[in-house]
Amino acid sequence: MNISCILFAEPAEPYRSIIREIIRHDRECCESKRIVPMDCETRTFFHDIPVIDYFDPEAVAAALSHRKAAIIKDLGIITYGAFTPEQAYVSFSSTCFSTFVKYFYDSLIYFDSCAQKGTPVDRAYLRTFDDIVHRTETAGFSGSPVILRPELPTNDDEVFEIMAEVGRAIVSQRLVDSQFGNISYVYRDHIFISQTGSSLDELEGCIDMVPLDGSSSIGITASSELSAHKNIYLRNGCNAILHGHPKFSVIMSMYCKEEGCDRSQCHKTCKKKREIMLTPIVPGEIGTGPTGLMNTVPPVMTEGGGVIVYGHGVFAADRDTFQKPLDMLMQIEENSFREYFATVKNLLKHLSEGAPDSLAEGGQIVSSFEGKDDRH
Repeated sequence: MNISCILFAEPAEPYRSIIREIIRHDRECCESKRIVPMDCETRTFFHDIPVIDYFDPEAVAAALSHRKAAIIKDLGIITYGAFTPEQAYVSFSSTCFSTFVKYFYDSLIYFDSCAQKGTPVDRAYLRTFDDIVHRTETAGFSGSPVILRPELPTNDDEVFEIMAEVGRAIVSQRLVDSQFGNISYVYRDHIFISQTGSSLDELEGCIDMVPLDGSSSIGITASSELSAHKNIYLRNGCNAILHGHPKFSVIMSMYCKEEGCDRSQCHKTCKKKREIMLTPIVPGEIGTGPTGLMNTVPPVMTEGGGVIVYGHGVFAADRDTFQKPLDMLMQIEENSFREYFATVKNLLKHLSEGAPDSLAEGGQIVSSFEGKDDRH
């Protein structure tokens, strides 16, 4: 392979157990030796994640010749960088994010299916799920308050500084993974926006200053969501805009009870009005087409509002400072976390009441979730 580096590592928990469980239970993985998450980032950058049974050089080369990362069963994740080690790191981190979202989404769908059919939940699966949940609490979003500087910028350098500050806060709160997410701030007829592929906790030197009137092509290196940020500002007057990919917001955005839909099109054209604790969920693709984020997000955002994009992430915005958007991003993820475990608890309680003999340990496992939505 014409590449500069290879990264192979065993992921930390809970990702290690999550990947093991997906390989063990996912039907498509068992049949086609590939994992197919449905979140936006996987659709855009991975398509699917090959699974290799053994650490065989030819099998690894074959998998990586058409995908950015592969999983070697019971060993770890292998990725590559065509030019830099950072590229391999990004693919590794993205694999962890995608499998996390897939596992918790699939588990919710599995519990829901059991409840609908009145069939027992596999007790071994439930025990492992409970264990992964406990491991997740030590590796996930903290929810601790973050106080940003309250002063408005008075020059371009201060805009760069406040954007770098909020970028570090978003990463420290685990509201983004890999190189996902972007930040913008409108100041003096320019939109300052993080560059595509930039790490939000290292934004120094990675922020583009793009004229709002389109008089410069400097935006060519800006985030792919520049048009969405620009339209949010032009429509709503919000000049401090954050976009993150908090995991449970992404998971819950895809959980829908509507029947008769083409699930492969939900991220583009869903017409059903949905929300999570008053935060609207909208479809939208990366780019500028009719179903692009630039057209679907701004109309439902209000001043000081937030929006969840189906299978993608959260936009939050306000006037003048990033404090309210950051608080909102954290609150939306907290609400989604609460909603997820409230739904799981209700489903498991229903199954326990309907079929107590089939869930000998159900009461104990359900009770282990009782504190999950009150952890803060």
